[in-house]
Amino acid sequence: MSIRDWPAAERPREKLLEQGAASLTDAELLAIFLRTGVTGKSAVDLARYLLSEFGSLRALLEADLAGFSQHLGLGPAKYAQLQAVLEMSRRHLAERLRRDSALESPQAVRDYLKAQLRHEPHEVFGCLFLDAKHRVLAFEVLFRGSIDSASVYPRQVVKRALANNAAAAILTHNHPSGVSEPSQADRVLTQRLKDALALVEVRVLDHFIVGDGEPLSMAELGWM
Repeated sequence: MSIRDWPAAERPREKLLEQGAASLTDAELLAIFLRTGVTGKSAVDLARYLLSEFGSLRALLEADLAGFSQHLGLGPAKYAQLQAVLEMSRRHLAERLRRDSALESPQAVRDYLKAQLRHEPHEVFGCLFLDAKHRVLAFEVLFRGSIDSASVYPRQVVKRALANNAAAAILTHNHPSGVSEPSQADRVLTQRLKDALALVEVRVLDHFIVGDGEPLSMAELGWM
């Protein structure tokens, strides 16, 4: 049966307009993005099939062009559309974060860092540089690879803080394993960077670790 023949309350687009996007399943959201199905499959059927093939919505969103395009109903055009949607989402989150104090919008910080780092296949270390009112000046990825106290150079972090005229900073890195729990190396690294930045009067407010769930705040754990 075509989606057009479904009761209006069950059609993904109508359901979204009536109940909001949060009420839709992953398959229904993906069906709206796909717009049409293929022979023998409605858009929702195709969406369910693709989620089964990829294993999750996240895996589909993070697929590269080659992996994305080899699946039924997908190709370079859909991949380009998806990347545009993801980039618009990142820019929206960045703009939302710039409007308010980072300390007054902890969920906005988490959402932004999740969008920036969770898809990275390798460890990435970055900084949110803030002004005296804790508004975001810039976000920069500074190091890639195995993140520990030996591979993150305090001198470079200090240099970028000064270049951005920052008064404070929020550190962040991801754990590609998905486990957000800080390691002893994370704690050592955080202290080294706090000490280095304190010499130029830049306060380190937090260190977020991005894994599969919500980013973990070392400040909230009392480790700052």
